[in-house]
Amino acid sequence: MPRPPRRRSYDQYCAVARALDSVGDRWTLLIVRELLAGPRRYTDLHADLPGVSTDVLASRLKDMERDGLAARRRLPAPVSAYVYELTERGRALHPVVVALAEWGAPELAAPRPTDAVRAHWFALPLLRRLQVTGMSQMSGVTGASGASGVAGLVDVRLPEGEFHLRLGPDGSVCGYGDGPASAQGAVARLELDADTCLAISRGDLTVEDAVRDGRVRVSVDGTPVAALRDAATGVPSA
Repeated sequence: MPRPPRRRSYDQYCAVARALDSVGDRWTLLIVRELLAGPRRYTDLHADLPGVSTDVLASRLKDMERDGLAARRRLPAPVSAYVYELTERGRALHPVVVALAEWGAPELAAPRPTDAVRAHWFALPLLRRLQVTGMSQMSGVTGASGASGVAGLVDVRLPEGEFHLRLGPDGSVCGYGDGPASAQGAVARLELDADTCLAISRGDLTVEDAVRDGRVRVSVDGTPVAALRDAATGVPSA
């Protein structure tokens, strides 16, 4: 069955215009941001998108399903709840959202009184920086997650809350999730404050320098964490 036409279109034969036909509506990319962390229930999405009305959220999710960006499925018993998750095409927006986060990071000065804050919102601007800094030293990690293509998990704790990073077999950061990864067996924990997180995101501070200066505290729980500490200090572990 052919997909019904969108309500609005730029009607321009241009790849950018076509992309914006799908993700240019207000709230759509922020829904993608939330779903990049993994499947979410409608109530969880609404809680982490402060300011969106229930009608608008429901409408955007329907649009995303129609456009093949997201899908709705029911979790097995005893949960028996419905969750939304990105499709392969939706997940392909990951580098787009990461690039937007990195581009927008310099605009994050002191929070405004009206600003909502969630810890996992800090993950996206960090991802690209962590790919090319000390986190890439964590090669060869073997974690307990068992997820395809995921070799280890690292918890990141801020005063605002926690999220976790998924490491690929080569030690690169291949994704993130909301909340701690304790149930799946994290191999390390990084603790830092929002200012340090933003400084790393903007490129003003490297992970190695932050660890060396004590602005990032590493819970040593195995060789991979020692590798990160060694990269920061230049002193090999005994």
